[in-house]
Amino acid sequence: MIEITEVYKSFGEQSVLKGLSATIPKGKTLVILGRSGVGKSVLLKHIMGLTFPDSGEILIDGIDITKLKPKDLQKARLSMGMLFQGGALFDSMNIEENVSFYLNQHLNPETNKPYPKSYIDTKVKEALAMVGLSGIEKKNPSELSGGMRKRAALARLIVYRPKLLLYDEPTTGLDPITAMQINQLIRKTQKELQATSVVVTHDLISALVVGDYLALHNEGRLSFLSEPEEFLKQQHPIIEFFKKTLDQDPRLLKEVIWHE
Repeated sequence: MIEITEVYKSFGEQSVLKGLSATIPKGKTLVILGRSGVGKSVLLKHIMGLTFPDSGEILIDGIDITKLKPKDLQKARLSMGMLFQGGALFDSMNIEENVSFYLNQHLNPETNKPYPKSYIDTKVKEALAMVGLSGIEKKNPSELSGGMRKRAALARLIVYRPKLLLYDEPTTGLDPITAMQINQLIRKTQKELQATSVVVTHDLISALVVGDYLALHNEGRLSFLSEPEEFLKQQHPIIEFFKKTLDQDPRLLKEVIWHE
């Protein structure tokens, strides 16, 4: 569970978060909608403990990460994963090396020893298979399409099975079919890992497909946090604008399985 209470954050004279609060139940996905540049990504950095609030609390499973010592914060981050807007794959590494990066950099917490190579190889293959990228281990990121890079980045999260997943504009720059494939993978990953997830986007179709709850990031706070049906009933100019972009109710697409 994520509990965010009265979080304020300013950069110089610019106030970005203005008493933002939210509760995200364990194993559920919250999608935060809003215009570009309003501070959605800043909130993700706060949840990860990469940026700290001027005031307020952020509790992850009951632990306030804003008050942790660096060593404890680093330990808490081991159960978190983030899919960056551009994928953030390492260009100097092939896909196998990218996906195995976490396992190669950290010890097995159960044995306090490095993970065996055979274990890492198996987990990398499993993660790539889950996102539909079997057999590309030796390819470089530059050889992949934008959608494939997003899926490879998602495999990099799946491989170490984090319990908190954060997504920063996961479908930006993708064509509609590829975007829907990513949406389905987000839902599949959440179900597989039983992870608590936060997705920030300005894509209402994606929001309705992947979200258990939706909220509007508006004037430094989260407004109308509710289940999708209730969210769509809210009378607000930004929500009305989002709704006008729809040709059909995308919730009907939740069970669609796309095949390449």
